[in-house]
Amino acid sequence: MARRFVSIWFRFLKADWFVKQHRCDPQKPFVLAVQTHGRKVICDVNAVALSQGIEPGMVLADARAIYPELQVLDDIPDLSERLLKKLAEWCIRYSPFVAIDLPDGLIIEATGCAHLWKGEEAYLNDLIARLNKLGYQTRAAMADTIGAAWAVAHFGNNATIVAAAQQSSILITLPPQALRLEKEVLELLYKLGLHRIGQFINMPGTALRRRFGKMILQRLHQATGAEEEFPEPVFPVEPYQERLPCLEPVATATGIEIALQQLLETVCARLQKEQKGLRSATFTGYRIDGKIVSVSVGTHRASSNAKHLFKLFELKIELIEPDLGIEVFVLEAKKIEDSPALQEQLWESVCGLENNSLAELIDRLAGKIGEGHIHRYLPDEHYWPERSVKQAKSLEEQPSSKWRMDRPRPTLLLPVPEPVEVTAPIPDYPPMLFRYKGVLHKIVRSDGPERIEQEWWLQQGQHRDYYYVEDEEGRRYWLFRLGHYDAAKTYTWFIHGFFA
Repeated sequence: MARRFVSIWFRFLKADWFVKQHRCDPQKPFVLAVQTHGRKVICDVNAVALSQGIEPGMVLADARAIYPELQVLDDIPDLSERLLKKLAEWCIRYSPFVAIDLPDGLIIEATGCAHLWKGEEAYLNDLIARLNKLGYQTRAAMADTIGAAWAVAHFGNNATIVAAAQQSSILITLPPQALRLEKEVLELLYKLGLHRIGQFINMPGTALRRRFGKMILQRLHQATGAEEEFPEPVFPVEPYQERLPCLEPVATATGIEIALQQLLETVCARLQKEQKGLRSATFTGYRIDGKIVSVSVGTHRASSNAKHLFKLFELKIELIEPDLGIEVFVLEAKKIEDSPALQEQLWESVCGLENNSLAELIDRLAGKIGEGHIHRYLPDEHYWPERSVKQAKSLEEQPSSKWRMDRPRPTLLLPVPEPVEVTAPIPDYPPMLFRYKGVLHKIVRSDGPERIEQEWWLQQGQHRDYYYVEDEEGRRYWLFRLGHYDAAKTYTWFIHGFFA
């Protein structure tokens, strides 16, 4: 399939925006000016001012000599770029690939998109009509190359669609400015009497390069298709992305769910075919008022199960506000991992962390209570208890060492030990009483001490003597004394964990 590009030219981009903001009268000439070298120079005009002979680049004093009642507004720095970025985001509904073409244009790759509007002409007409409705005066053209589309949009007559492989026949009728050449090269071409591209398009490349530089050859090759251009899209196109344009705007939860199901089935079918699964995905809706609404989900294991992923999104569909309606839905699989199909034997069942049902259950729980509330921990190679565990990055991560099983460890380990008041005989006897958060606990059973030395390669300090204790109500705790017992009572006691 031949690639197709659309070039959009906003003839009076900033002037149209000032009109939209009700800062000026569109029926009267006005200009935007900027102060340079002690004088004001016009940088943009509206259509009425242009018809009076006032053009960008003129000194403001000269323009007022032509039209004394000219309205003048101060230009806003970087306004063009900010406006084009917003318009590019709006144009995403027509194609996933939209790039900014400074100072006053956009480039859209329309390959494979026009059929959704029943043809290229309807596609382009709908795009232009809706941009005009937004308040922007535009011209647009479609061709096999960006250069040809740009040339026709800026210098073409009535034709806005260049048939496939016909860009050369259109270019020969246009002036050299249509090739986006530098001012010095254009002046030299006109001085030599070359007023149409057709007068030099077939000249030997060596002669053109020697006389006009290498830029003219590059622009000719780009416009005719001999060399590709690579503009940078506003939103990088995800490799696993699916779009669903709607014939009528969707404004109901049921319609949103149907769109989501269709997109998930398409994406998951492709993932399964390539033995991959997604770890994170975003479902986006482009509303008819220009706003974008989206929700995202994540999984703990790469998944291509459309039903499971739909359940995760279903919890967040209520966050999507369709307002007057959504006209384009996009599903992007942002993080992809390999997910080879597991071969299961009839007499064996996959259990433990390898069980996909467990991973899907965790995903659903995380969707309800929050992603940061479910963790998996692995043993870490440290003596200090609070350093001896680490949070796993995924369900597939394997431990680098084994869990310590020779000594009891609490089910709930405090991240920072908390001080307690302890009564204990000497020397090295287990505690008899301790007070924690104002409550006195009488100890009936205990075991210890278990001495854990300080990790000298990380920090200096005293050792810890841990005791496993149980109070008269059957609750069990992990206490430790920091340092040696002595008569001066330089030691302190702490609680570090609770046993189930």
